[in-house]
Amino acid sequence: MSAREEILARIGRAVAGVEDVEIPRHYRTAQQVEDIVGLFAERVDDYRAIVHVLPAAEVPAKIDEAVAGRRMIVPDGFDREGGWADLDTADGVITSCAVAIAETGTIVLDHGPGQGTRAQTLVPDYHLCVVRADQIVAGVPEAIARLDPARPLTWISGPSATSDIELNRVEGVHGPRTLEVIIST
Repeated sequence: MSAREEILARIGRAVAGVEDVEIPRHYRTAQQVEDIVGLFAERVDDYRAIVHVLPAAEVPAKIDEAVAGRRMIVPDGFDREGGWADLDTADGVITSCAVAIAETGTIVLDHGPGQGTRAQTLVPDYHLCVVRADQIVAGVPEAIARLDPARPLTWISGPSATSDIELNRVEGVHGPRTLEVIIST
């Protein structure tokens, strides 16, 4: 008998004859947020990202302004022409998202159409993400409900940052140094 089998046998003997207990699980699965776009913008800003809340008609002009002079990766499925760059020469990437979470200021990519590959979103120094207002949910449970667990997920809460032992913040070590978010209302 292996050690694992022995431990499991002991546990089995210890709980033999004990009734199953119903464990109440009253998890919060949905919440109401009065200004979900405002809360998301505030939380993303708290993470030192650049945030713009714009009417949908103004988004294309803001994208043009943000990417002017940059060599950008534009993933398949993103509704925009031109600006292609190779991963090794790109200044940045522009993506959409799968869902955004107001409570945590988190953007979730499932690398579907318009979201690029994981490498495309982590290697460049600049990430411009366009989030539609209807993609913003209040909390994590609502986001999980919208996501496919079989897809690769990248959760982004601000620009990449880490701190050394002396608590000196260093940005851009594990992903883009600059995150800019355009929220389309």
